[in-house]
Amino acid sequence: MCYAIPARVVEKRGDMGVVDFGNGVRREALLGLVDAKVGDYVLVHAGYAIKVIDEESALEILREFEEVLRLAEEG
Repeated sequence: MCYAIPARVVEKRGDMGVVDFGNGVRREALLGLVDAKVGDYVLVHAGYAIKVIDEESALEILREFEEVLRLAEEG
């Protein structure tokens, strides 16, 4: 199974950039597959931004991930 995680673009240098996954987690990502600018939210899979999404959708997905992690910790 594959999944993509929402992240906000915080830097862009040509086709590469830095994305922020929240909680202080930032990583380089290839942005060349999408038309993203600084401030946009993108779905990142294996270091590649594969889709630009709106902020509301990104934050909802992140909330759902946090809920899954919380439930997993509870057993």
